[in-house]
Amino acid sequence: MSQASSRQCTVELQALPSRIGQVRRIVSAQLRYWNLDCLIEKAALGVTELLTNVHQHAKPDKVCTVEIEFLLGRLTVSVHDHDPRLPAVAPPPGGPDPLATSGRGLALIEAVSESWGARPQGDAGKVVWFTLPAPSATPVGIPAVPAYGTVGGGPFREPVAFGDGAEVVVDAARAHTAVRSAVAG
Repeated sequence: MSQASSRQCTVELQALPSRIGQVRRIVSAQLRYWNLDCLIEKAALGVTELLTNVHQHAKPDKVCTVEIEFLLGRLTVSVHDHDPRLPAVAPPPGGPDPLATSGRGLALIEAVSESWGARPQGDAGKVVWFTLPAPSATPVGIPAVPAYGTVGGGPFREPVAFGDGAEVVVDAARAHTAVRSAVAG
């Protein structure tokens, strides 16, 4: 009998430009902690594109949740926002504008990921996600020396202030690592 090992990290935030860089750093640090360094570049690019879409398009607000989960050799990155409109990769009428400075995010995600998609969540909005396969030789686990120490046998980290009143806290009491912004905005 085999047991599926899952690692999960969740971040709640407002998709503002200053927060997008912070979440990219959180995702990168979490993947390093899981020994998935080889996925950092693609995951950081993808989460940046998804959060930028929330910042530019989501209504009625910019509040969203980013979740990364590593399960069965596959990393899934998903962003949930409150806007029910589903995204689409479609060139504008007349073809893509070669001088446009936006509009390529989902095409980038499509190019670097194994798969991607969006699913409606009724009145709660939608989730847009992408997956990245881990190379088979990548050892996945907790480092021999935890990055931040241990509490009750699990990882922990002191709150980190971002200078604007927001802080990120890792909740070691859960079966997965949860990261939440204590201040919206």
